[in-house]
Amino acid sequence: MRALVIVHEPGGESVLVGDRLTHHGYTLDEAFICSDMGDPHGSAARLTDPSEWDLVAVMGSTHSLVDPTPIAAWIDDELDFLRRADDVGVPVLGVCFGAQALAAAHGGSVHRLDRSQIGWFPQADHPTGLPPGPWLEWHHDGFVPPAAADVLARDEWGAQVFTLRRNLAVQFHPEVTPAHVSGWIEGVGHELSDVGVSAAELLDQTEALAADAARRTAALVDWFVTDVAARP
Repeated sequence: MRALVIVHEPGGESVLVGDRLTHHGYTLDEAFICSDMGDPHGSAARLTDPSEWDLVAVMGSTHSLVDPTPIAAWIDDELDFLRRADDVGVPVLGVCFGAQALAAAHGGSVHRLDRSQIGWFPQADHPTGLPPGPWLEWHHDGFVPPAAADVLARDEWGAQVFTLRRNLAVQFHPEVTPAHVSGWIEGVGHELSDVGVSAAELLDQTEALAADAARRTAALVDWFVTDVAARP
């Protein structure tokens, strides 16, 4: 089995999510959309026929769908790829920006939040297959799910999880490890001060939660693979 992982820039790799997909027998193919975080145009990977893969995972990004002009070189092709994957029944897991892309591709919308959500947060409402967290959030935009979607979790920032046929969208970051978060702090840590989050405290919390978070991510991916992706 083959899984395509759409990585939008360095630092956005699938990490724990990819590890668990490998556990389920998937061979991972990575498509890097932008090879340089500072260049949203990059050397965009061409997304071809989604039926070449058995599953797709769409990871996060520092870019935004609220103003897609800077990412015009590739975002329309990516949204079209997600629609075509849905048409042929290829399951898609969307993470953070990937979740927003799923919403936008299927008739929902993406908007700028009044205040960014950064840190570890529980999911107050969640389905049986989804551990309640806490999960790491690091996003400035939110999504309105497609009208036909089943919204499975919300919090005060808005919708957090939805399913739509074989698509699963999660606004949080199940893929992260302490090394992952450390890299984000180094790259865009200036964003933390805007919401009153201490970089040192966030990293300490990430390290303290790492083992439990890895188990929760495994359970999330297991649920996606065995339930959502297996829907008729």
